[in-house]
Amino acid sequence: MKLKKEDLEYFQGLLQKQLDELVRGAGRTVDEMTFTEGNTAFPDPTDRASMESGRNFGLRIRDRERKLINKIKKALEKVEDGTFGFCEICGEPIDFKRLEARPVTTHCIDCKTSEEEEEKIRKM
Repeated sequence: MKLKKEDLEYFQGLLQKQLDELVRGAGRTVDEMTFTEGNTAFPDPTDRASMESGRNFGLRIRDRERKLINKIKKALEKVEDGTFGFCEICGEPIDFKRLEARPVTTHCIDCKTSEEEEEKIRKM
């Protein structure tokens, strides 16, 4: 079933809110990393290694968030062009509850399940 206008507005607002939060968080991270690196001296190599490990962890999280930001932007584009909520594989509507749980999804549950099963077989 195609999404109603109210549903599309709901998802657009949800996606925009997520996007705004992620962008704000990324800005804070850059500020924090710049401040920490410029104001900290580590005479002990263990302390320096611990700080670097934490920094690398933070960067990995930010990279995942960057990828999510791109997915959110694509989903917002789909809302605008009227293709949001349809599976990219079979073209069928994606269940509302699935979209609510993961608004950036591009596959219905059946196609996603098949894709994951094929992936599992390829890894064997």
